[in-house]
Amino acid sequence: MSEKNSEGRDPKVVGTADNPVAGPEEVTKGQLIAEGTGSASELASGPHAHLDRVLVPQAPTEGPVVTVRKGMWGPGHGSGDTSGFSGMTRIIEMPGTATPPFGGWFDDVADRVAELVPHFASRVMIWRGEITFVVLREKLLEVVKALRDDPALRFEVCMSVSGVHYPEMTGSELHAVYDLLSYTHNRRIRLEVTCPDGDAHIPSVVPVYPMANFHERETWDMFGIIFDGHPALTRILMPDDWVGHPQRKDYPLGGIPVEYKGAVVPPPDERRSYQA
Repeated sequence: MSEKNSEGRDPKVVGTADNPVAGPEEVTKGQLIAEGTGSASELASGPHAHLDRVLVPQAPTEGPVVTVRKGMWGPGHGSGDTSGFSGMTRIIEMPGTATPPFGGWFDDVADRVAELVPHFASRVMIWRGEITFVVLREKLLEVVKALRDDPALRFEVCMSVSGVHYPEMTGSELHAVYDLLSYTHNRRIRLEVTCPDGDAHIPSVVPVYPMANFHERETWDMFGIIFDGHPALTRILMPDDWVGHPQRKDYPLGGIPVEYKGAVVPPPDERRSYQA
């Protein structure tokens, strides 16, 4: 049984000096400050003197609109939209940029990384109590080395590397996403690095996190992101002679018509598809 504080709350949930694991209260507080309820001048005079060096100068404040989707069915062949939702319109956009202070231990991490690698992020996103740093790809290796080795950070483990393809985001169509874990401090953060379709290169983090080896191979296999410096960047799921990268949104659906007793099942690219 954990001890309760004077308000009847578990200190391990809300975060304390002894156990600085932020919970929803800490994050919410940081978001309120970031939205203008706190003083920005506190950054320079408080314990986090480097928070103003997290973001690159003139970082965007609004999240980019990825696309606008209409109806329930995807475009292309097949029968029409009979769902009754044909008039539905959804704007798909990224979360807006959070501005410091972020609240709780988020400030501790951001401040220390900014002290070691100034202006390392183009955006910071806080969504559902999780923080994501969109790191400049030319600074990725500096950042992950600092996150792993600095005693105040100690993110010893890269839990996963995955890819995302946003063909509508011109100039940053491909995203590599890294989930990092600190056993020492019991914290999790996410890094995101973008690159364009025409220059799909991101430095490999395998020299820093050897456990990312197979994850980067899978991301290359599925999305075509080339991880420079990887010791053996080969396919891991698809055959070696496979052409293309199947989880990209511009990857064509394949298949041949199949005949069953006179009825023909069309190939996948001619069937109705749901909007993701």
